[in-house]
Amino acid sequence: MSSRIIFATGNKDKMKEIRMILGDLEMPVISMKEAGISADIIENGKTFAENAMIKAQAVHRLTGDIVLADDSGLEIDFLNKEPGIYSARYLGEDTSYDIKNNTILERMQGVPDEKRTARFVCAIAAVMPDGSSLVTKGVMEGRIAYASAGENGFGYDPIFYLPECGCTSAEIPPGKKNELSHRGKALRAMREQLKKRLGQEKN
Repeated sequence: MSSRIIFATGNKDKMKEIRMILGDLEMPVISMKEAGISADIIENGKTFAENAMIKAQAVHRLTGDIVLADDSGLEIDFLNKEPGIYSARYLGEDTSYDIKNNTILERMQGVPDEKRTARFVCAIAAVMPDGSSLVTKGVMEGRIAYASAGENGFGYDPIFYLPECGCTSAEIPPGKKNELSHRGKALRAMREQLKKRLGQEKN
């Protein structure tokens, strides 16, 4: 049985969120980088869940540990659900999020509130030491803001407005964000699944 959980990401901001939520699983949660793994994984799935599973299975083949991976992105209804599964690669692999966010704001210029609906979607896949798998999903609904605001988030957070909070996702404190966020919801659902699975393995 695995004594650690590897999360298939090198994103430090994401690892902070992940550790805050999975901290009570009684085993360390480490990133691919911390596990000394570098793998060139081609994410060619058609959905967030498929891409998450591709990543988790690729790292599991290298380690045999419990491996988690997520795939998440922003769906904007007015832009036919763009950037969607291409959120990280939108406008090019190495394009800064300042440029991505400003481009979206420009494309949404003059679009009224009721047509600015959008959501963050996150799918998390887990592959267990025996090769079995789990998938959970979380969604956070909101709107595209009229301007970037906030320093707390990363990625598209500064342009994602949450009407119930009266601010963008990048303006809410990290603890509150974990409660509301798509990744927080998917991680909490995965935590419950893993607790059941790990509890069964111990018994």
